[in-house]
Amino acid sequence: MASQPLQSSTFESLLPKLLTVLELTRRTELTGTTQQSKQELLQATNDFKESLSRAKEMATVLPGGELLIEEQDEIIAMLERLKEKKRRQLAEFSEQELTTANHTQQVQMEIDSTASTPA
Repeated sequence: MASQPLQSSTFESLLPKLLTVLELTRRTELTGTTQQSKQELLQATNDFKESLSRAKEMATVLPGGELLIEEQDEIIAMLERLKEKKRRQLAEFSEQELTTANHTQQVQMEIDSTASTPA
């Protein structure tokens, strides 16, 4: 299960399945209990339980799922600060003038003048 991608449809299906259980329960209260209504309610309840169990399992294997909300918020804030710092560093770096071409020409000129100077 941990290697499978998170399927949002599992979570999205929980509310409609719960509503089905509640509607069947309400209908049973209003119209009385029959064998068919009991069977429908049992099937809907089991379907909801299975989906809820699957959703819980998927949620527990999420990376960082063991962290409290406050801890997750702290990590998010730290990562946002780090992102801003890196963004500032990139901006500073991009504003710097690269002088390697000029420096290379100066070194080449010094080598040429040294080579042409008689000893």
